[in-house]
Formats: sequence, structure tokens, C-alpha cells
Amino acid sequence: MCTVSTSKKSVPTDRYHHGDLRRALVDEALVLLAESGDGGFSLRELARRVGVTANASYRHFANKDALLQALASEGFRRLSAAQRDVEALAADEEKLLAGGRSYLRFAHANPALFRLMFSVIPPHRRGDELSEASQAAFETLRQAVARGWSGGEPDPDSVTRAALRAWALVHGLGQLLLDGQLDWLEEDPLGLAEAVLADTV
Repeated sequence: MCTVSTSKKSVPTDRYHHGDLRRALVDEALVLLAESGDGGFSLRELARRVGVTANASYRHFANKDALLQALASEGFRRLSAAQRDVEALAADEEKLLAGGRSYLRFAHANPALFRLMFSVIPPHRRGDELSEASQAAFETLRQAVARGWSGGEPDPDSVTRAALRAWALVHGLGQLLLDGQLDWLEEDPLGLAEAVLADTV
């Protein structure tokens, strides 16, 4: 399961060398995002947590929006990696279901990041990194659908439509899960969402 560390310790500045400060800022920002639940922190606070000056953080992120886009991009990369990992271990007929379960578990474990990826930054405001990461995540799903296709060689348009149907199902369940809409139905809402998915896929 992909989760974000919640350690609150600042990282000593002497750990950094050229090239890894951006990674450290993103990692700590993911912790702050999980803690705040809505991205309600500043670049200055992030820099303090990492142990560098605010100016050092601005060299990597011109503003808060640029940072949030980097976090959303990282979220899509982690989601794709989690899906590929579980699909690699599943039997052929179970790969798509395994990927769907991974999607639900990612949303459940990372609610603030999931909302940032899909709700906070609309497509027309996405930079290249975020656009590429989100499209790559959809391609991961598309490939899973294509691998599980039955009845001959599928055409690309049919695969895309099937992938969109699968995405709509799993994303809808994930959003219901995060919004607490399944809580009154079952003590284990994640388990309920996974069961519904298994019944449908």
C-alpha cells in the first residue's frame, strides 16, 4: 500500500548536495499535505521543515501552485507504480481487479493527495509534468485492460472506452469512500468498495 510518511522531524541541511533538495522538498511537502489535509501550508514553512532557506525552495518551485503540481505529479507516479506492482503478482485474469483494488487502497491511504491529484488542479492549469504523469497513469490502466481483453485483438478505441468505464467505476468508488458515503453501510467501507469492485470487474 502506498502511504506517505508522517514524520515531523526537520532534516539537517548538511544532508543535501546538488540535485536532491527538490526531492527532499517534495517528500516533506507530502508529509505536510497529509497532516494539513488540504495543502494549507506555505513554501516558507516547508523550507523551515526541510532545514533550508525560503530562497533555496524558490529555486525549485516558483510558487505554491508549482509545488502542488509537483505533488500531484508524484501522486500519479506512485499510483501507477502501485498498480503495476500488484498487477505483476496477479494471475492474468485477476490483473485488472488487482489494479482496481490498488487504486482504492491508494485513495484510502492518501486522501489529501488523491483529492489534490483529481480535484484541486483542473486540467487546463496543468503543466507538462503533471499532464504527462496523469496521462501515464491512465495508460497503465489502458494497458491492463488490453492485456485482459477477450475475443480477439481489440482496436485502440474499444480499449480506451473500456478503460474509461473501468476508471469511472473505481474512481467513483474511491470518491464515495473518501467522502464517507459508505461509512453508514459497512464497518469496513474499504472492504465494501473492494467487494463491489470484485462483483463488477
